[in-house]
Amino acid sequence: MVTGLPNPALSSPAPLPLLVSMSDIATFARVKRPVVSTWRRRHPDFPAAVSENSGRPLFDGAQVTDWLIASGLGNAAPQELRSELALFGIIALRDRFTPWQLVETLGSLLCLRRLGGRPLADDGANASPPNDTEADDALWSALLRRAERIDAEDDFVLRELRAIDATAAPLARLAEDLVESAYDERGAYEWLLAARSRLGLDSLTADAVAPGLRSLLTQLTDLRVRLERGESLTLADPHARAGDLLAALLDDTENRDRVTVVAADPDDRLTRITRRRLLLAGVSELDLDVQTGSDLEERFADPDLVVTQLPYRPGEDRSVLAALTELERVAYLLRPGCTALVLGPADALVDELKSTEAAQLRSALLRENIVESVIALPGGVLPFRPGYRPALWTLTRGPVREAEGLVLLADISSEQLTPGVRMRLAEDVLLWRSEGFRGLDGHDPRYGRVVPVADLDRAFGGPLTPPAPPASAIWSDKVTERPALIAEAEARLGRATADTRAYEDQRGPYRGAVQRRVGLLPVRSTLGKLIAARRVTRLPGHRIDEKHLTRDGHHTVLGPEEITGERPVGDRRIDRLLLATAYERAALTEPGDVVYTLAPRLGVYVDHDGFSVVAFPARVLRVNADAIRPLTPRVLAALLGEARGTARSPSAVRPARRIEDYQLPDLEPDEVRRFDALLAETERRERLLRAQADALAEARGLTIAGLADGTLTLGETRTTHRT
Repeated sequence: MVTGLPNPALSSPAPLPLLVSMSDIATFARVKRPVVSTWRRRHPDFPAAVSENSGRPLFDGAQVTDWLIASGLGNAAPQELRSELALFGIIALRDRFTPWQLVETLGSLLCLRRLGGRPLADDGANASPPNDTEADDALWSALLRRAERIDAEDDFVLRELRAIDATAAPLARLAEDLVESAYDERGAYEWLLAARSRLGLDSLTADAVAPGLRSLLTQLTDLRVRLERGESLTLADPHARAGDLLAALLDDTENRDRVTVVAADPDDRLTRITRRRLLLAGVSELDLDVQTGSDLEERFADPDLVVTQLPYRPGEDRSVLAALTELERVAYLLRPGCTALVLGPADALVDELKSTEAAQLRSALLRENIVESVIALPGGVLPFRPGYRPALWTLTRGPVREAEGLVLLADISSEQLTPGVRMRLAEDVLLWRSEGFRGLDGHDPRYGRVVPVADLDRAFGGPLTPPAPPASAIWSDKVTERPALIAEAEARLGRATADTRAYEDQRGPYRGAVQRRVGLLPVRSTLGKLIAARRVTRLPGHRIDEKHLTRDGHHTVLGPEEITGERPVGDRRIDRLLLATAYERAALTEPGDVVYTLAPRLGVYVDHDGFSVVAFPARVLRVNADAIRPLTPRVLAALLGEARGTARSPSAVRPARRIEDYQLPDLEPDEVRRFDALLAETERRERLLRAQADALAEARGLTIAGLADGTLTLGETRTTHRT
């Protein structure tokens, strides 16, 4: 498989084409499977199938990739398409190599290419073997000779390449394809490691953290700013695993020539992966040391920045004391002014401790004046351990004077790690690190509280969670105005109650005068017949671009969300000038138009005010008041809403029947008039009751929120009885 201009030595003899199914094409084009069928049907130049497998057509992957790039279809960038195709070629070799062999051999080949400074087949470029087997043998022998010359001490690649024979020669071609699509060896290796779960390497994937958490850790280190100031830094990770956290830090800076990295892990396979990964990331061999074991290289002592994830243990085997002991070991690595970020289990780092020994150790760490912040993280940030609750400690040896004896406790366990949340939390921690507590002119944390270590020590083993909401939340306008807002809601409730009483005093209690029908049932008709008789007119909706919708436009937009009640009416609006210029044929509704939708389910709404824009797939039914047997909008909407057979099966793609086939009774004009009056009366009473319910709900919600965060209290209530 070749995706670009291949090296002659790698492509002679030419490899067999990589065959992909239509499902495979949908995967690497990032579209749904039916889209590929549509492409094949509508585009005559779509590549023809080259073979079949159990009746399924198979295509040449390179031809399909070239077609997708040329046509611009799909949702993947050209380089991603080529990388995905190379990855499919790697996955196709799982019947010949184990997942570990694939990752280790390809990683070694990429590293050898970087160390040698030239493509993988250059050493055997002049050879012209007579057949495929001899070509593979010649290529592999040349690669081994290069590895023996460049990596004589077996620090990076030699062991892995010696452990496999010339049958791995196709991996050299795939490595070149990855480099070509990713622009360099580092990008190719990161793409390969990002796909480790797809290759079946669950053990290499289990400790991976979500991208949002990696970004948060990078922001909390402030590595880029430190390097831009001209500093030279030593990074360390005593529990490196596959090097994910260190690679994320290096990815955030271009000044890698001033970075020294030390790491350790008990698994020799993982240390070699990490070593290759950091070398490809741009760390010099002389500035890189990854040890097999639990101790870092002593000649690189005193790291400036430690970022690590404590080893995972299942809940039944997890020891809180062991986790805190590992945390203590990380603290001992720090010299004054240096920082550590430690990711670990919340039951050891945040939760209340039941073990006296564990509580003593945690209190000792707090009293040592090294703990900068304790952050409870949301669940799910370790995707392959969904039940694991993580937390984060940041440690700084010798903090600024204003932070001595204090610790920042933050809790974002109920938040999502969106860019905004990460930015605000990073600002909280970084400003606390640089300024400490500054009283009225300092920064108020958005997600935590500054707590004296002495208070935590007196609690001895108590939870390390904020004792109250952040001060910025307590003193926000939203909180300080709560009593006034509650009083205003109570006043609205009083006015709404008085309006309801006045209405009932004037009109009396609700009576529908409903009776059992005697005699023949009304003749049944269909909406289609009403349209044909011109008693009702159906009008189309309009396709409105979502980017043109705002909250402060001139015209209300009515779509399926508004009609089915999923979104409040008036939440989406459009500017009248934009409507006139971009949608010249768009017509506004008239007062009394009935707007309906069948997707995702039947919804009916009477637009009493009119002058709205109906968004497709919603449509309009307009009642003809001059018809011989006229209906009213309220009656038509009510009857359609109760039509039988309007629901659909959960697995159905389309409704059970068209709206024209909906059956409804053809009521007599006098009955239509009385029914419309009854519907209008119920609407008026509903509005009165809804005003009371809304005011009461607002007062109740504000009161609960204030009592829950401690900003409100209750006095004695006085109840008056109306006689």
